Amino acid sequence: MTVVTSTAGDSRTTSSGPRPRSPFAGRRRPGEAVIKLALRLAAVLTIATTIGILFALVIPSAAFFAEVSVGDFLFGTRWAPRFADASFGVVPLVSATLWTTAIALLVAVPFGLGAAIMLAEYARPRTRKILKPMLEILAGVPTVVYGFFALQFVQATVLRDWLQLPTGAFSVLAAGLVMGVMIIPTIASISEDAMSAVPGALRQGSAALGANRMQTTLRVVFPAALSGIVAAVVLGVSRAVGETMIVAIAAGSQARIVTNPIEQGQTMTGFIANAALGDSRVGSLEYNTLFAVGLLLFLITLAMNFISIRFVRRFREAY
Repeated sequence: MTVVTSTAGDSRTTSSGPRPRSPFAGRRRPGEAVIKLALRLAAVLTIATTIGILFALVIPSAAFFAEVSVGDFLFGTRWAPRFADASFGVVPLVSATLWTTAIALLVAVPFGLGAAIMLAEYARPRTRKILKPMLEILAGVPTVVYGFFALQFVQATVLRDWLQLPTGAFSVLAAGLVMGVMIIPTIASISEDAMSAVPGALRQGSAALGANRMQTTLRVVFPAALSGIVAAVVLGVSRAVGETMIVAIAAGSQARIVTNPIEQGQTMTGFIANAALGDSRVGSLEYNTLFAVGLLLFLITLAMNFISIRFVRRFREAY
């Protein structure tokens, strides 16, 4: 094959035709190097922060597990790190965390996806511009406000006075319900963006085959946007698992295995919030329990993110 190179400009031709030229070739804009450097520094800073958090959790946790076995920590059913006969079984904290997260998802996923479908497929552009910012306002409400709302209104008024449930002053049900309301904007906004990104040609093809709008939404648009929807749900789960103020205020501070949602229970984040305000001596076993629970919470969130990434990569569709 004969190759002919021209010195004028950067064009190169071969016997098979001209070689495509990069759209960015030859462009040198002022400040581009500075922007690249800033982006690289941002990426490095993010990775360094994650590594720093991991080291801050691992070092005190290693001192904790030097005195408490991993088996007793993960499978023990009694959590009493401050008692004379101390016990460090984290199962009660995990059970309360799972209860509040499950209740939050039961609230947030149906309402969040319903709002996303309405905004992406049914609302007019003008209506969408009004409703979506109103929905996202919920994400800006401080979580401590949600916590007092869960305690004073949901727990005291709705559950005890209106529904006449035999609850005490706290319950994981009230905390989970309000956590669900809190993460609705996260799921709705990201899911709506994913559904809006689906090409209109798919909708037109579905309509040409005789499908109505609901059938097109559920059988064409929803599967096409599945990876983005899953990412939205996992992000909501991560926020629910890591939520602190709502569970610290409304779920209670009694660490026990929760078998009924109307019971009170202490979550992992609730324990960290309460214990961090105590008078534990730095470096003591009681103090290091904070980091052991924090490390477990970090690993749970990390595992959920890895699972979601694999799921998204497997079902992602490119158009």
